[in-house]
Amino acid sequence: MLIILPPSETKAAGGDGSPLDFTTLSFPMLNPTRADIASDLIRLPMSEVLGVLGVSAKQQKLAECNKVLMSSPTLPALLRFTGVLYDALSAPTLSPAAWRRLAVGDALFGLLMASDRIPMYRLSGNTKLPRPDGTTPTMKSRWGKEISTALATVDEFIIDLRSGVYQQLGKVSGAVTLRVEKRQPDGKLKVVSHFNKHYKGVAARMLAEHDGDITSARDVADVLRNAGMEIQLDAGSSELRLIVESPATSPMT
Repeated sequence: MLIILPPSETKAAGGDGSPLDFTTLSFPMLNPTRADIASDLIRLPMSEVLGVLGVSAKQQKLAECNKVLMSSPTLPALLRFTGVLYDALSAPTLSPAAWRRLAVGDALFGLLMASDRIPMYRLSGNTKLPRPDGTTPTMKSRWGKEISTALATVDEFIIDLRSGVYQQLGKVSGAVTLRVEKRQPDGKLKVVSHFNKHYKGVAARMLAEHDGDITSARDVADVLRNAGMEIQLDAGSSELRLIVESPATSPMT
């Protein structure tokens, strides 16, 4: 089983590893595009950074880390990314086996395994990063079918927890997905936005720490139900729906 997580805009600073070395990363077939994107990210003039990366003036220092992308210290991907989902995942407390079951879909690196070491950087999946020739391709067009091709080499059952923009960078056929919905007072269900990441982090942790075989959407549903979650799965569907009563008071936190 391989669980693919989305990246996060917020990241931990610093690191204790050697600078970025593309040859040490998983899915080496992605390295040419990784290097191409990294080169354009480093080359981006500071006068254009705010507009291209979509950050405010207060966040400029966060974007400046791109200039030292190839010389900065690194951290394992699962420790580099922070925020709501990763707080719920609590990577430092996961078992080694759980780490091996986790990956991250990303704009700069395409696809990373949890232990792949990466530096601090700023780049989102909806960025149009200029090339030296003046064109501004989307991340989706830069990656083309490469991420999907890389995922096709994975001989594991895949659970895709990436958000929409990152799923678009590299779709994977047959993967199980998870949608979080809140039950309204009238009984109707509404998609959760603000706490979506939290619940996906909790679900990822539950699944990654599960020692039994998971080879189908029904297996995923059973594991999460046994953990106390309310899961709906329509016959023949690969999309699970996690139903919550109140985003702020989950018993799984």
